[in-house]
Amino acid sequence: MSAGDLFWLALLSAAFYPLIKQKVLELARKRLLSQLEQKRGSRAILLVHRQETMALLGLPIFRYIDINDSEEVIRAIHLTDPKVPIDFILHTPGGLVLASLQIARALSKRPGKVTVFVPHYAMSGGTLLALAADEIVMSEFAVLGPVDPQVGQLPAVSLLRAVAKKSVDELDDQTLILADQAEKAISQVRGSLTELLEKNHPPEKAAELARLMVEGTWTHDFPITFETARSLGFPVSSEMPKEVLDLMALFPQPMRRVPAVEYLPYPRRQKPS
Repeated sequence: MSAGDLFWLALLSAAFYPLIKQKVLELARKRLLSQLEQKRGSRAILLVHRQETMALLGLPIFRYIDINDSEEVIRAIHLTDPKVPIDFILHTPGGLVLASLQIARALSKRPGKVTVFVPHYAMSGGTLLALAADEIVMSEFAVLGPVDPQVGQLPAVSLLRAVAKKSVDELDDQTLILADQAEKAISQVRGSLTELLEKNHPPEKAAELARLMVEGTWTHDFPITFETARSLGFPVSSEMPKEVLDLMALFPQPMRRVPAVEYLPYPRRQKPS
């Protein structure tokens, strides 16, 4: 084989390696999903958002819950017998309220048990989905987040509080319109969340929790830990199946040239004295 042949072989290998690697990961995920479904007698659905990178420019693409996600999840739900349990694995920073509510309502109305697994984090719209479940399974250091709506880049509650501190004469039309939208967004999300929470809580408790989660009690990125979620009365458990954690390892972040976190990937045990 000549040097030219070796060059073209290396070039073709480099071109097809990412595609082959992706296919191998997809097959491994499907195998683990099948194992989880057989073990638990359920339909397993994954909703995982990683930061992705464009192939040519190397620019980051931030993924979030969108209408395409809601269509795919609802399609999977329609393909599942109503009494078959659903195991929903969530890893997301949140996303569109409309898409999140579509998924949450579809999960909430199921007769069969719905379990949401949060191996690392499910913030904002992800928390909205989790609160529609019969049970939320969180890893030891996993977190949920508040579901207070955002208007543009601004927290709706903070926008209303800022407007309330000024007279109308000091505000322009755009700010007043944003404040009107913020008031409607808070009312709509609070009402929808109350409806979802009534699945597991009495009406008064559901309304109280909805106000707490929606009306700016915390900042939008405040981490609601397992202990906090349990103290609020959410149906949380810490019994995370190994298959769920193994699945997350099959959704690797795009590699940087120099990794930010590095360690030897094997268990370390204390040596007997």
